[in-house]
Amino acid sequence: MVLAENVYHTFVQILKEELVPAFGCTEPIAIAYCAAKAREVLGAVPERVEIQASGNIIKNVKSVIVPNTDGLKGIPAAAAAGIVGGCAEKKLEVISAVTDEQKHRMREYLEKTPFDVKPLADGDKLDILITVYAGEHQAKVRISRTHCNIAMISKDGEIIYREEAAACQEEMPKADRSLLSVKNIIQFAQEVNLEDVREVLDRQISYNYRIAREGMEHDWGANIGSILVKTYGDDVKIMSKAMAAAGSDARMSGCELPVVINSGSGNQGITVSVPVIVYSEYLKSSREELYRALVISNLIAVHIKHGIGPLSAFCGAVSAGCAAGCGIAYLYGGREEEIAHTLVNSLATVSGIFCDGAKASCAAKIAASVEAGILGYFMYVNGQQFYAEDGIVSKGVENTIRNVCRLGAKAMNETDEEIIRIMTHCD
Repeated sequence: MVLAENVYHTFVQILKEELVPAFGCTEPIAIAYCAAKAREVLGAVPERVEIQASGNIIKNVKSVIVPNTDGLKGIPAAAAAGIVGGCAEKKLEVISAVTDEQKHRMREYLEKTPFDVKPLADGDKLDILITVYAGEHQAKVRISRTHCNIAMISKDGEIIYREEAAACQEEMPKADRSLLSVKNIIQFAQEVNLEDVREVLDRQISYNYRIAREGMEHDWGANIGSILVKTYGDDVKIMSKAMAAAGSDARMSGCELPVVINSGSGNQGITVSVPVIVYSEYLKSSREELYRALVISNLIAVHIKHGIGPLSAFCGAVSAGCAAGCGIAYLYGGREEEIAHTLVNSLATVSGIFCDGAKASCAAKIAASVEAGILGYFMYVNGQQFYAEDGIVSKGVENTIRNVCRLGAKAMNETDEEIIRIMTHCD
């Protein structure tokens, strides 16, 4: 039975929408993009900057180094990078072409310019509102729901763009993620004409493997990748999680290399791809097999995250690491039954990992999640599984995914708020 044509084209479009390059951790980059756009609208270098951000944005920007800033951290640093050296047209690569002279000016700008940062109480979990002032003029830009989605622009109190009032002719509507299911994803992976996905997958392989190698070969963050190899050896299981962790360590520490993201996250993009690439080298898989395995890992990660949302207290490394296990299962010859069991086994193992922002420990969480993905497959190979009614596991992989999404999107909201209070020292 051939996959319906509309489903096929939707899945191709999802991969093209999701697998895009980003330069730096996507939350500070979203702030840099918003600030760069605000300066563009203002038409001058701001003399004062007000930044309101949702708790999840604050959480994910607090501890991560912004690339091309010579080691600066935090919300004002991200905004200053966008104002001084940003090019709004590049969106998630907004600060990819910063010069040395602009890096120097960023520090001066931060020292002399008032920045007022406040929580944004009402709005989406991913929400940024930046107001900039110069003389008697002001401009506001709001980004909401996704990292590049501009929801509002105003200048001197006049709304010049509002999302719901737009004619929606500038951008095509997003592909329907509700069509995703493990069964459909596997069928699509087996049927897809690789010319339809080759470009996005080649870029993911090239970018993400490169930053993983950078993380392994140099001193970045907590060096989780090299510690894993030094402690446990370099067999394929260790290397697959070590390389993914190393890519995250480099990225969280300001490495100036781009990453192809998944579900709005570079860490998730690294996690769904690098372990699969490592296993494909070990198994001497063909390039075609690698492509099809990456289709599975990428789309399963998107499937899970679509039900949770882009920012949550549910750690995105979990969905990505479990999805990587599914891609590895495919390389070993697994199909629907094996992949479904791999996913359930792995989700049952690590779904309790929470997100406390973007920072060095993300690398360790990635390693743990990839380990769970691999274990999930080899549990099945050895005739073992977690059964329905074992905790959050229900009969059928889609029902278990639904349970996980329910936890991430709803049940962990209070956890998320408490994490933010701890991180911002608000009792």
